[in-house]
Amino acid sequence: MSCLTASAAPCNGSKAGVAQGGHVIHPTVIHERVVTDHHVVQVAMAEAPKDIVDTAVGAGTFKTLAAALGAADLVGTLKGAGPFTVFAPTDEAFAKLPPGTVETLLKPENKEKLKEILLLHVVPGTVYAADVVKLKEAKTAGGKTVSISTDGGVKVGTATGSANVVKTDIKTSNGVIHVIDAVILP
Repeated sequence: MSCLTASAAPCNGSKAGVAQGGHVIHPTVIHERVVTDHHVVQVAMAEAPKDIVDTAVGAGTFKTLAAALGAADLVGTLKGAGPFTVFAPTDEAFAKLPPGTVETLLKPENKEKLKEILLLHVVPGTVYAADVVKLKEAKTAGGKTVSISTDGGVKVGTATGSANVVKTDIKTSNGVIHVIDAVILP
């Protein structure tokens, strides 16, 4: 299979094709590069390390977290350079909250409260499982502190409650994700 690549100036929404061998090839734009072979695009996208948000969304078990990050305007932050350590509650973890809690938090008037809760799940820097178990607490991106316990498995939380870490060290391009089974509340 032949891979054809052409360089071009950044695309500003142009739908123009590239004439090649009597055929018009409609290129796909990726990071200001024009790639004319869709197989190359698929391979490049699969091999490119994904950030925290894209990794979580791609897993398919963090739909509520993704919606909450969007409602709290934190997507851009967690797609940023980081590095970040995210204790990511699954959809099942959000489902454990009292009925109506998630819907209420997703309302625009509750954006700051939602942001406060979500930032309890984010620690600046990259903290892998081997390092987490050595800690008693960690300062979060929201400026609060979460406690860390290793009694009966690794737990992270506040005085309000804790979550079990059920999967660790999911590496991303801008940090690491540890999956938890409950939402950490202030």
